Amino acid sequence: MNPDYDYLFKLLLIGDSGVGKSCLLLRFADDTYTESYISTIGVDFKIRTIELDGKTIKLQVTGQERFRTITSSYYRGAHGIIVVYDVTDMETFQNVKQWLQEIERYACDNVNKLLVGNKADVIAKKVVDYTTAKEFADNLGIPFIETSAKQATNVEQAFLMMASEIKSRIGPSTASNKDTGGQTINPGQTTSIHQKSSGCC
Repeated sequence: MNPDYDYLFKLLLIGDSGVGKSCLLLRFADDTYTESYISTIGVDFKIRTIELDGKTIKLQVTGQERFRTITSSYYRGAHGIIVVYDVTDMETFQNVKQWLQEIERYACDNVNKLLVGNKADVIAKKVVDYTTAKEFADNLGIPFIETSAKQATNVEQAFLMMASEIKSRIGPSTASNKDTGGQTINPGQTTSIHQKSSGCC
């Protein structure tokens, strides 16, 4: 095992074009944001190492438009998939169902999922309210969180939530049996973290 980290998790960011996947990726990995971001131009893969429950976790995060019609191999290598929609665009929320269908079709059965409503800072134009999205996610047993890549609101929490979910599912792996609960982070104003059944992805 590489001594630099205890876990390596591969995450995918999927969702309609323009919902802010690249902005979330850049905010999380580099703590940067740009208004003039053009539909993904190569910034589609980032790595960031985090600490969680005393363990070092390396996150490989991928998200890019050209994968709208993607192969099963793109999904199957993922430990977690973050589905992003724009809270100011109802169509992007309605299309979440299609993205979830693709996950069901291509990804591992027990892959961890997280629903993210981005651009929560644009309150005046918000059309998908929190309650609607929360109920939708709850019915599917998927954690949900609203974020703002622009204001860096809940971006860190979203990725930590996903990492904690995956760590809980896969168990101690090559790490020690200590702290396998994976529940010690506090996501702030977010939903509770749902335990997933254990299994390998």
